[in-house]
Amino acid sequence: MLYYLFEYLDKTLDVPGTGVFQYITFRSALALMLSLLLSTIYGKRIISFLQRQQVGETVRELGLAGQNEKAGTPTMGGLIIIFATLVPVILFAKLHNIYIVLLIVTTLWMGIIGFIDDYIKIFKKDKEGLKGIFKVVGQVGLGLIVGTVLYFSPAVTVRTDTAKSDIFKVPTETVITPAPIEEKSTATTIPFFKNNEFDYAELLAWTGEGYEKWAWLIFIPVVIFIITAVSNGANLTDGIDGLAAGTSAISVLALGIFTFVSGNIIFSNYLNIMYIPSSGEMTVFIAAFVGSLIGFLWYNSYPASVFMGDTGSLTIGGIIAVLAIAVRKEMLIPLLCGIFLVENLSVVLQVSYFKYTKKRFGEGRRIFLMSPLHHHYQKKGYHESKIVTRFWIVAIMLAILSIVTLKLR
Repeated sequence: MLYYLFEYLDKTLDVPGTGVFQYITFRSALALMLSLLLSTIYGKRIISFLQRQQVGETVRELGLAGQNEKAGTPTMGGLIIIFATLVPVILFAKLHNIYIVLLIVTTLWMGIIGFIDDYIKIFKKDKEGLKGIFKVVGQVGLGLIVGTVLYFSPAVTVRTDTAKSDIFKVPTETVITPAPIEEKSTATTIPFFKNNEFDYAELLAWTGEGYEKWAWLIFIPVVIFIITAVSNGANLTDGIDGLAAGTSAISVLALGIFTFVSGNIIFSNYLNIMYIPSSGEMTVFIAAFVGSLIGFLWYNSYPASVFMGDTGSLTIGGIIAVLAIAVRKEMLIPLLCGIFLVENLSVVLQVSYFKYTKKRFGEGRRIFLMSPLHHHYQKKGYHESKIVTRFWIVAIMLAILSIVTLKLR
């Protein structure tokens, strides 16, 4: 909202200095600072409210060190993340931007699903929470909305010809060149390849002429799968103090770099990457989101004063997925969100191997001492803080490697 106020002051009343609000970097810095303040200052008030409402975590007996001390710790702390993200976004972002609208919808949509899940666990005394089928339906519903908007909205376009432009050349003669073309496309980026653009529509080339118009049959299901997978991955990672929030902040910060350069014609030209008009505005949202995650760590670091619950973890996963898809970097998710992937795989492998050995040998056997993976290290005697810190270090390494793919081909 403040963006529109300052735009009016600058363009209509010509008030000196108000034009600074046109810069994404300036508004992103404000969003980051405000989200940090909101999450740290008002976070305490939200935690106190949750304590008064007796919104405490029910801890299952898993035989883990320090587990019983966590019983009764307030959960639903994801409300802090949502609040501290949306307020700066509403104040500083262009609310008519299609990507900002999608991210706000994602935040509220996944936040509501997670809130319902936490509510059932706490107030209905049902440890299972919201039935898995309903969670999946909610995730699929969001994927359907995001995929449909990204595919059909005329506001979502790309330019893949930035490398051919003459931005950095000094003109020696007057040459009339055609205007660059911004077009609808289902193209995405394949990391580590030189000619690294891949169009989902090509998967339908075997159908014959005009196959491009049916690309949504591939694109929308891919979006649904990614949103469902990443949100569930973030949910499984939220198992010990500070793990999900810290690793997510690192991944989102890397996505912020991708978003900024992809939405800037100069940088996209220099890096020879796809230019995505208007996507740079997502940097403001990312700045607010990173600030809220870091501020949440003030209370969620060991020993945690609050847990994010599914209200936070599902929201985090949904936002990361939509950001990656919007900036055409979804194929980097296995690398960028490697912690989520490993946590997911550890559960899948553990359950699959247990069922297989039980069927074959009559006795279920395990690969890990416990899954997800962070519980395996707890069982081995590692302290929570050591596990979290080492996972953060791995997340930083993966984020750096992901950023390097901008030029490493």
